[in-house]
Amino acid sequence: MALLVNLFRLAVVVATGAVLVTGAGSDADPSGLARFHHQRLAWKPCGIDDLDAAGAECADVLVPLDYTKPHDRTMTVAISRITAGNSAQRRGVLVSNPGGPGAEGLDSVGLIGDVLTPEVLARYDLIGMDPRGVGRSDRGGRCGWPVGEMIRSSGHGPSGFRHDTVESAGMAVTCLNTGDPAVLRQLTTRNTARDMDVVRGALGERTLNYYGVSYGTYLGAVYTQMFPARSDRMVFDSSIDPDRYWEAMVQDWGPADEAALDDWAGWAASRDDVYHFGATPAQVRTTVEDLLRTAGRQPIVIDDFLIDDHWLPFILHNYLSNFRSNAALADLVREVADDAGRPPATARTPRLAAVLEALRTGENSALAQIACADAPAPAEPEWYWHNIEAARTTQPIFGAMANNIQPCAFWPRPVETPTRVRNSVPVLLVQSTGDPRTPYPHALALHRALSGSRLVTLRNIRIHMTFRTDLSACLNGTVNTYLGAGVLPAGDRTCDVNATM
Repeated sequence: MALLVNLFRLAVVVATGAVLVTGAGSDADPSGLARFHHQRLAWKPCGIDDLDAAGAECADVLVPLDYTKPHDRTMTVAISRITAGNSAQRRGVLVSNPGGPGAEGLDSVGLIGDVLTPEVLARYDLIGMDPRGVGRSDRGGRCGWPVGEMIRSSGHGPSGFRHDTVESAGMAVTCLNTGDPAVLRQLTTRNTARDMDVVRGALGERTLNYYGVSYGTYLGAVYTQMFPARSDRMVFDSSIDPDRYWEAMVQDWGPADEAALDDWAGWAASRDDVYHFGATPAQVRTTVEDLLRTAGRQPIVIDDFLIDDHWLPFILHNYLSNFRSNAALADLVREVADDAGRPPATARTPRLAAVLEALRTGENSALAQIACADAPAPAEPEWYWHNIEAARTTQPIFGAMANNIQPCAFWPRPVETPTRVRNSVPVLLVQSTGDPRTPYPHALALHRALSGSRLVTLRNIRIHMTFRTDLSACLNGTVNTYLGAGVLPAGDRTCDVNATM
């Protein structure tokens, strides 16, 4: 395996990184960034149904490709704007990010427009933004994969891990050799934070208000560290511990997903007359573990897609992030289990057909381009295999996924050191205790790192992203009060889901 890995590494084109220094410029503009902060934006219709229906307009914002060389190459980031409902009450802009990394963010109204109160909507221009390298923002460094998803389980044995090592190396080689290396090296969270500050300046704003969910909390935390004086009312929903981004964060999915599976198993056990997985949570878990072993021995072929021990944990992972998907997950597991050991089948439900099509054709290279450019990953396959083996006892379903090798193991080292977040910027953190995607200890760690923050805990619920309609009036009221009046809770507080749920 070592020889194979080294051959792949020889194929990787590694660009030389640079330490951030003050950009060249005139005496009046030593940073060289004035022309970006003072640019005039050309607004136009967005051509996106939801945004057009909401009266949004879109523009491209010119930013440096490399902030250490502001007079060299440039790129654009796409933004959208829905103007404040009451110009007399307007107090600024509210930028949002939906997560990822690599998620498109133009549709701010689709993300939070229905959760903000009319009073808040009256006060802010809602600003959506596709981060650099994503969506409508400049894709000069875009690369393609030989296969789809980069996150998968290694399966039950060493042969599966060897297969995934080859696949991950192939993803990295394909991306680095088909994209523009000069662009790929600059698709970082720190640069996206700098882009956000250019957007702030181009919009003529002194400060920036912000809502970010999941990866968006990491982006927001990096912004507060880099631009504390520009950070105004900041809301982080379902937070990432910056000290554990990226590789360690994925490892934390393992125990969190196992706990989420136990929670779902309790729900399914109470409906054994419908799903027939078992009448106790332990029996339901055994059913799932047996199905995973079966898929490992003989893949379950549906719609010409091989559901094996590499892909089944990933499917479960995607549906466990929200308790409202309990029935959908049960339906998927039931259908897959019914086809186990049978000839190739056709999906009987549109949901399963859509899941398999996404796995077959999905392309998430933007995730790798950002995550791998942000933080260094261990380069030795043996490190990953050791962690996989160590996790199997306590994480029988998800340990081999959360600890599996990814393309980042074959990526060039980042051009900058990851951001260490330690500041006193006032921030409102909102988090559920049962979140398997960004586990609750991550919010506690970020709360400690942001000494001026307040934490609102949504207890006894399994969900990722808590600022939603019809979930918790207590939590939503806290967020809207902060954004509307600038009032943080006097201390941390706890909320429950709505009693009617």
